[in-house]
Amino acid sequence: MTAPASNLKIALAQLNAVVGDIAGNVERVRTARAEAARQGADLVVFPELFVTGYPPEDLVLRPAFQQAALHAVEYLASTMGPGPAILTGTIWPEKGQSKSRVYNAVVLLDEGEVKAVRTKVELPNYGVFDELRVFTPGPLPGPVMFKGVKIGVPICEDVWKEQVCECLAECGAEILISPNGSPFDWPKPDLRMNVAVARVTETELPLVYLNLVGGQDELVFDGASFVLNADRSLAVQMPAWEESVIVTEWARESGGWVCRTGPRATLPEGDASAYSACVLGLRDYVGKNGFPGVVLGLSGGVDSALVAAIAVDALGPERVRAVMLPYEYTSKESLEDAAACAKVLGIAYDVVPIAAPVDGFSDALADLFSGQNADITEENLQSRARGTILMAISNKFGLMVLTTGNKSEMSVGYATLYGDMNGGFNPVKDLYKGEIYRLCRWRNANVPKGAFGPAGTVIPQRILTKAPSAELRPNQTDQDSLPPYDVLDDILFCLVEKEMPLRDVIARGHDAATVQKVERLLYLAEYKRRQAAPGVKISARNFGRDRRYPITNRFRDTDIPSSSGKDPRIILPRADGGDLS
Repeated sequence: MTAPASNLKIALAQLNAVVGDIAGNVERVRTARAEAARQGADLVVFPELFVTGYPPEDLVLRPAFQQAALHAVEYLASTMGPGPAILTGTIWPEKGQSKSRVYNAVVLLDEGEVKAVRTKVELPNYGVFDELRVFTPGPLPGPVMFKGVKIGVPICEDVWKEQVCECLAECGAEILISPNGSPFDWPKPDLRMNVAVARVTETELPLVYLNLVGGQDELVFDGASFVLNADRSLAVQMPAWEESVIVTEWARESGGWVCRTGPRATLPEGDASAYSACVLGLRDYVGKNGFPGVVLGLSGGVDSALVAAIAVDALGPERVRAVMLPYEYTSKESLEDAAACAKVLGIAYDVVPIAAPVDGFSDALADLFSGQNADITEENLQSRARGTILMAISNKFGLMVLTTGNKSEMSVGYATLYGDMNGGFNPVKDLYKGEIYRLCRWRNANVPKGAFGPAGTVIPQRILTKAPSAELRPNQTDQDSLPPYDVLDDILFCLVEKEMPLRDVIARGHDAATVQKVERLLYLAEYKRRQAAPGVKISARNFGRDRRYPITNRFRDTDIPSSSGKDPRIILPRADGGDLS
C-alpha cells in the first residue's frame, strides 16, 4: 500500500465559465490543467458547476443537457492523459433514475476515470438562488481519497451552514476544498470570510475557498478565492475580478496539513469593487452573447455619462457608440457636456435631433387629442422617439442598446416604457442615484485594473454639479417630481433592502406623507420593472432575482405614527400607474 503523501501541490483555477458551453468549458479545464502541470501540480481544482457554467437554471431539467454534461465529464476523464488530477463541479444525473434526480456535484478525475463523485447537500432557495427547483439534495458526504489524503469537498452553500463540514471532519477529512459559485454584492466578501473562519474554527481544518469569476446575465462573480490554514491565518488571497491559476503548496506537519504562504492580492473595496462589478458584468454580457459593441443615448446627464465610462472600460472605445438626441428642451449645457464626455472617452458620437419624429407623433394624434391639455403624454413622446431611434441604430449596425436608468428611478417608476427603458442591458440598474455620483467621482480619480478607458477625468465636472433633469419640459429638474435623492435613496434602501415597516422609516426622521408616497410608487412601478432590461446585481437585494413582488398588489403598510391626533393610517389615493417621465 502506498504511503499517504506528505506534500501536495494543489492548483486553484479561478476561471470564467460560460453557461451551456460545455465543450468550451471542458477546453478551459484542459488549458488550465496543462498550465498547472507545467508548475508541477498534483491536483487542479475548478469552481462549482464549472463544466456546465453557473447557474444553469432550467437547463438542468433538459435530458439532453444532462447527458451532454455527463458525456463531457466521462470523455474528459478518459482522455486526460498523464498529469494532475482534476476536481471540478458539474451536474450529475443519477443513472437509472427519473430525469428530476439530478445533483449539483463535484467529480474527481484521475488515472483516466471518474474516481469519486460528491453531491451538494445544502441547496440554496433564497435571493438569487432556486437550486431546489432543479437539483436533488445529496446525502451527507464523506471525504474523497487522493494520494492517501482525505479531502472534504463541501460545495458552496455547504460551507455556509455547519453540518456538512462537521460531518466531513468527523469522517476524517484532513483538508476542506470548497468549489463555489458565489455572486458578488456589496457585503458579500466580508460575509464569505466570516463564514470560512467559522468553519475553520469548528473543524480545525484548513479551508480552500475557490470561487468563479465572470458575469452571467444579472449575476457577476468576483473570484477573490482564498486559503485559510487551520489556525485561521490567511495563506493565499487570489485577485478579484480576473481569471487566475495559482499552485498552492501543502505540507503535512505534526498538527495536520498546512498551506505555505502564497500570493496575497489586495482586493478592491467599496466603490472600486462595485465599479469593477459593473465593468465585468457588462463585458461578459456583451461578449458571451456575441454583440460587436454597444450604443447608448448620451444625454449630458450623470447616469448616461457613467454608463459610457463603464462601457469604454469594459469593451474599449472602438466598440462604444453614443448618440445625443436633442429636443427643444435640451439645454446648451447638456449638448456641451455630452460632447465633452464622448470626446474624452474617445467614442463615436452622433447628434440626431428628434423634433421631426416628435412633431410627427403629435400631428398624428392631434385630432384624437383635440380638446385635451398637454401633459406627461407629450413628454413621453420625446422619450419614446429617442428609444425608437436607438433601437433603429441597434438594428442597422448590430449594436446592443444600453439603457441607463438608476435604481432610484426604477424604484419609483421615473422612467418611460418603450422610451428610456429601451435596451438590452443596464450596467447601473442596481445603483441608487447617490451611488451613481460616488462611482463617477471614483472613476475620475482611478482607473480599474484591466480597463480599456483613459486615466484622468472622464466625466466632466459640470455633469456632477448641475441639477439632474430629464429635460422634457422647460426648466425641469428631477426634484419637481421626486424628493431630494439623498432622502429618496434612504427611504428606498429602508423599504427595498431592509423591508422596514413605514413606522421605522419615519422614525429615521422622514416625513410620513413622503414615505407613504414613495412606498406607493414603489409598488405601482412593479409592472415597469418586469419589462426592464437585465442589469448587474450590486446590492444584497436587487429588483428581479432577489425581490419578486406581485404586479397586482393592494397591500399598503398603514401602521404609521401620528402627531396630529388624527387616524395615522393615511391612505393616499391610488395612482393611475402612468409614466412619471
